[in-house]
Amino acid sequence: QVQLVESGGGLVQAGGSLRLSCAASGRTFRSYSMGWFRQAPGKEREFVTGVSWSSSRTYYADSVKGRFTISRDNAKNTVYLQMNSLKSEDTAVYYCAASVTPGVTGTVGAYAYWGQGTQVTVSS
Repeated sequence: QVQLVESGGGLVQAGGSLRLSCAASGRTFRSYSMGWFRQAPGKEREFVTGVSWSSSRTYYADSVKGRFTISRDNAKNTVYLQMNSLKSEDTAVYYCAASVTPGVTGTVGAYAYWGQGTQVTVSS
């Protein structure tokens, strides 16, 4: 089992940057693929990006490709989301999640563990 705590959200102007962090408890962090999802008001939760346990594979939603970068530090039990060139449509609550599924998946149901979320608001 793993507990996840996100941080780093906030208010930023369009075109700005934010870096989200997700700290995981437990000694099995390196066993999990990790993902970032987001949910805007009135919308379904959507996949943003994911990384395999070894960082050998990453996957991005088309809407963030080229602007967002996911990374992980297994020694620190932490996964990061660097968000650049932010747009108003990036406004959402961002969640990190852990999956035992090999590789990277964008399916919500494949992630067994979720953080509480952190709000990102991009003003235009």
